[in-house]
Amino acid sequence: MDFELMQKVFPFFLEAAWITVLLSVLTTILGLILGAVGASARLSRFALIRFLGAAYVSVFRGTPALIQLFILYFGGPQIGIQLDAFQAGVIGLGVNAGAYMTETMRGAIIAIDKGQIEAARTVGLSRFQTMRYVVLPQAMRLMIRPLGVNINAMIKATALVAAISVVELTYTAQRFIGSTYKPFEMFLIAGILYMIIIYITGQAVSWLDRKARIS
Repeated sequence: MDFELMQKVFPFFLEAAWITVLLSVLTTILGLILGAVGASARLSRFALIRFLGAAYVSVFRGTPALIQLFILYFGGPQIGIQLDAFQAGVIGLGVNAGAYMTETMRGAIIAIDKGQIEAARTVGLSRFQTMRYVVLPQAMRLMIRPLGVNINAMIKATALVAAISVVELTYTAQRFIGSTYKPFEMFLIAGILYMIIIYITGQAVSWLDRKARIS
């Protein structure tokens, strides 16, 4: 193993790790927003809105994220959507993650005992108030860990954006393999940095889960 080469290229991997972290954060934010909207749609009283929510989940969970990225980045210009590689990566992965988060949030909400909802309505709370004061506080505690799993999966999926030339960890590893012919060392560095990012994320999710359960 060429430790001297690994030490030499490591600063470039740190820069790429920052891009991976930034991509993950933005994708998570977009995914959570879309997940909340999607879950609301899936639970709507209106059939058309429920259908649209279900269609969103089916399409983006039923097709590979890589294909979705290719359609957005390479096919987008044909229909007037001009995005750079990083923007396409954030939007493509965010929309895909949102479909999974939709079902995670919906599952947590419908897991709340219906008796509590009926009791809240009996004492005069509106549907919105019942959701805000009774259902969501409990559902949020239930969805923290499953959302953490979604986020960790999404962080690993950021490797896909190397296919559209975003200079993150996987792309950086591939670039250095082309010039050094040392695939083991390059992918080892990338893998270790991915593990660190995912470990920190997992610890943050565990902390939030503990705080939520205590409160």
